[in-house]
Amino acid sequence: MEADRIKWNERFRSENLFLGERPSPFLASEMERLLRLAPGRRALDIACGEGRNSIFLARHGFRVTGIDISDAGIAKAERQARAEGLEIDFRRMDLDGWQTDGLYDLLLNFNFLLRPLIPEEVRALAPGGLLLFDTILESPRLPATHNPDFFLRYGELEETFQAFGGEILFSEEIRGGEMPTARLLFRKMGGEPQVA
Repeated sequence: MEADRIKWNERFRSENLFLGERPSPFLASEMERLLRLAPGRRALDIACGEGRNSIFLARHGFRVTGIDISDAGIAKAERQARAEGLEIDFRRMDLDGWQTDGLYDLLLNFNFLLRPLIPEEVRALAPGGLLLFDTILESPRLPATHNPDFFLRYGELEETFQAFGGEILFSEEIRGGEMPTARLLFRKMGGEPQVA
């Protein structure tokens, strides 16, 4: 949607990074397990924004594709990757109706919720592939200006992934604080069994 592209371009146009340089704390805390369990090193970062998580993955040896609707976000991500000598395939793309163009060993979905996209994300995983999901959870504390359609309901994330062929290796809901979140690590069936 053009309105979404304009909205995110406005947020990403400043010199500063909207979410900072550091990767998501959840991604950083799970990196050791991801390196151990991912069946390969091909990664996809959905709604990658300014690329902080894509860059972190590339630093750890992943071949990363980052996709986002924002021209400004992708431009910042490409500049940072070049400055660090990292090869990352950043693509400007509207995720409405997105379909995979291959299989990935690791897929990230952070700070983004498009429910119809979730089955396609699971299809995009290679056998034994991992999906790390972390996004906003409904809360009466969140401003009324936010669209509630983009918030997970309590218990929704785990319930959604229980319907897919695989296993949930980690799941939590953080209902307190300024930004309530739901987090999950899912492994698609088909890989060699490994200790999580």
